[in-house]
Parts: sequence; structure tokens; C-alpha cells
Amino acid sequence: MAETTKLSVEKALDKLRDTDAPKSRMAQLEEEIAELDEETQRLRAQRLRLERHQRRPK
Repeated sequence: MAETTKLSVEKALDKLRDTDAPKSRMAQLEEEIAELDEETQRLRAQRLRLERHQRRPK
């Protein structure tokens, strides 16, 4: 029977990650920009909700 080597979880994950195609710098930047755009939209919507709430007559 063939001997199997045991890997730590960390090393196994590293090997799996290495098999993924490395992303270009531009692709990484585009992903980061998209995440920041989503965060900006979320914060704007939150600000508008807060402003509407403050304008309500008491």
C-alpha cells in the first residue's frame, strides 16, 4: 500500500489556493473598487434614512 503524507490544514488550504489562477493586479483593484462602491451606496442609503428620520415633525 502506498504511503500517504499528512498535511496540516493550513498547508492543505495553501495548496488549494495555489491551484487557483493568480489574479492580475488590475483584477484585484477592480474587485476592491466594486467593494468600496457597495459600501459607499450602503452608507449613502443609511445617511438618507437618518436624515428623513430627523426631519419628521415631533
